[in-house]
Parts: sequence; structure tokens; C-alpha cells
Amino acid sequence: MATPASSTNLPFGLAEIEAAARRIDGAVVRTPTLYSRVLSERFGADIWVKFENLQHTGAYKERGALNKLLLMDEAMRARGVIAASAGNHAQALAYHARRLGVPAVIVMPTPTPIVKVSQTEGHGAEVVLHGAVFEEAYAEARRLADERGLTFVHPFDDPDVMAGQGTVALELLADAPDVDVLIVPIGGGGLISGIAVAAHALKPEIGIVGVEAELYPSMYGRFAGKPGLACAGDTIAEGIAVKAPGEQTAPIIEALVDDIVLAPERDIEAAVAMLVAAEKTVAEGAGAAALAAMLGAPERYRGRRIGLVVSGGNIDTHLLANVLLRDLARSGRMTRLRIELQDRPGALVAVMKLFSAHQVNVVEVLHQRIFTSLPAKDAAIEVECEARDAHQIQRLVETLGNEGYRVHPVTIE
Repeated sequence: MATPASSTNLPFGLAEIEAAARRIDGAVVRTPTLYSRVLSERFGADIWVKFENLQHTGAYKERGALNKLLLMDEAMRARGVIAASAGNHAQALAYHARRLGVPAVIVMPTPTPIVKVSQTEGHGAEVVLHGAVFEEAYAEARRLADERGLTFVHPFDDPDVMAGQGTVALELLADAPDVDVLIVPIGGGGLISGIAVAAHALKPEIGIVGVEAELYPSMYGRFAGKPGLACAGDTIAEGIAVKAPGEQTAPIIEALVDDIVLAPERDIEAAVAMLVAAEKTVAEGAGAAALAAMLGAPERYRGRRIGLVVSGGNIDTHLLANVLLRDLARSGRMTRLRIELQDRPGALVAVMKLFSAHQVNVVEVLHQRIFTSLPAKDAAIEVECEARDAHQIQRLVETLGNEGYRVHPVTIE
């Protein structure tokens, strides 16, 4: 069990978090914490889900950004604020800055998708594109802050921001006071720091588990005494793809968080799909990380009372579609079958009749005659298909084999 908040030297405490809750009340959504019967039955635990993906800008970041803005004096607000972000922090700061009449500048890496640039500009912020990676955008934001006299609003390494994020725990524990473990995504550590301070103050015996993407184990490395672990790769959880742990968040996490676990990409994808199916809610990769942690070690949480934080829902629709289709493929409900057959009239029709007989729906057919190692009189087709379950497809494969066709299912990891 981690050290109780009262015995640690923290830059903020429950009083600051409760003050932040009063400060932002009515300007951010008090998101619901709901008991999930489906997930509870699936894991053999009692699971409550905190839906921070229902914030106006789609993520919890509004809480900390707004708290920071409201704590600034009039002179600071008049000069304006600046941040480096290509994601949820940019949206949150831009949105609430416009509400309060505060000029906002957001520095984004040059490769940032145009939709994110447009959304941020739509909230009234000036967008500056600079650098190929986040670190270069961050350095430029710091330079512009000095040059223009703007207040830099850090996405996580700021006590006022962390206190704002801690209001998530106040609401969750008010709605589900019996939870004994909170599972929270970790990027820079602002969310889990605020939650851990609030939760330990209200319920000292509560367990706190943090989750990082396996490809970006920066806080895990520090927490586990393994600094310098590689942080790289295309993770679906880009919202928590942080290469360096926060200087101010790390000591809080070391004091108050019981464990940090790493979620592989496959589990994060599966969690996104599971939240759609079980809760009818859309989570981004980072937002689904808490559930991904349970998928990776279900026995650890069996019989426990769990609070899951779905931290955000800003996922590209095309990426979401890919994730859902890949989940269907992994479950066996969708597959691609490579079938060898003679290249003669009626051959394709004969195969399709077998699909129809088994009530397997054909999604796409690729007929290949040229780019194949088969004899010139033969051909290969690739059929993407879907069924009720894996057994239905397996029965079709067996029938195709019995009819003399050579079938090679194409699978994904």
C-alpha cells in the first residue's frame, strides 16, 4: 500500500482539489460514474466506469486547464496563455480560454493532422505549427512564452492542473464510495497524481494502479527502477505516449500509487472495442488503457470493487473502424480465406454457393490470376467474410476442404 497523502510532502492536497471542484463547477461536465453489469460479469468483479469521454471537448483535460485559467490574475489573462499539444490539452485550453476571453496560442508539431488543427482553431486559439516532433513544438512554445509574455500552461507538470484533474476522484468516490481499487491511465502523470491525492485523503486504504502503453513505459521505468527504457512506436494510445515522466508528478506517483502496469497494443485495441460493445461508448486508446490493464491480468482484479477511469474519447473515426474490424477478426467472427481453384467458368459461383449454404456473409472478393505461384490454369481468390461466430466459419472451411478446395485462412495477431 502506498504512503497516505497526509504523511507526504505534496505540492497540493485535498483542500486545493475541493477548491478546484467549486471553481470549475458548472463549467465542466460532472460526468457519470456507472456500474457496469457486463464488465462486472466478464471479470468477476464489481466495476464502476467514470466516463470522462463525455466532457465537451472529449476528455478530462478541461478540469486542469480551467482550474489553471481561473487561478490567474487579470493581468496574466489579458496577456494570454500558451501550450504545446496536438491533442486533448490543446482542445481543453483553447475552449475554456475562449469562454473566459483569454487569448490562447497552441504550438503543434508540423505533422499534426489537419482535423486537429482545425478543431483547435475552431475554439478560437492561434495555432503555430513548428517542428517535426512534440519536443520541438514544446521548445518553441517555451520560447514564444518568453518572447510574448504569455503564461505557459503545462499539460501535467503543474500543481494547479493536477488539482483540477483530481476532481475526477471526488466525483467517482461520491458516486461509488465502496470501490477499493482505482485504475487510471498514465501519460505525464497529471491525472493519476490528482486522483491519488484526492482518493488517499478520502479513503487512505484505497489501491491505485496506473497504466501506461507498453511502447511508452517512461513512468513505469522510473517507478520500477529501470530508467532509460525505450519509448517509441506507433501506439493507438497516443494520449499517453509520453517519453519523459513529469518532474513534479513522478514523486507524487512514487508516494501514492501502488503499481504501474504496461498495456500491450492488442489489449488496448480490445479494450476500445469492448467499451463500444459493453458500454456503448467510444474511448480513445489512452481512454481505454484502464480496461486494457484488466484484460492483461484479470485474475488480479477478481472479486474486487474497481473504479475505471475512461479518460477520453477523441479517436479518429477511421482508426476506430479499423480497431473494431480487427477485433471481429481476432474473435473469429470475420476472416479472410485464400482459396485455390481452377480458372474456369462457374468456379467462383460454385464456391460462393458454399458460403451461402453456411450463411456466411461475403464482404469482399479478390480474384487473382497473375500474381500467384499456382499453375497457369489455376487461380486464387481471397474472400473477406463475416459470420455469427468462429464456429460458423470453421464449418465453412471444413466443407470447402471436403469439396476439394485448398483453403488458407489469413489471420492477424
